[in-house]
Amino acid sequence: MFSTEGNLPSEVVDRLQMIGFKPCTGNYDFVYEWGKNASVDDTIYFADKVHEVLKKMGVLFRLETDEAIVPDAEDF
Repeated sequence: MFSTEGNLPSEVVDRLQMIGFKPCTGNYDFVYEWGKNASVDDTIYFADKVHEVLKKMGVLFRLETDEAIVPDAEDF
């Protein structure tokens, strides 16, 4: 969700990409791939990082986590 009172959408996208988000289509606008099993503490730290990056941009954000299926070593 964007507001005409905040920064341009392209500026928000640039900021989120700086910390590793990838724009996507579908149910979500962005995805972040951890590359490992993230802990609750990792998630909270990352939420703080997103907050800092978007500070004063007039953006509301929501983070949602999902357990990824990690393949077994024998699948490789």
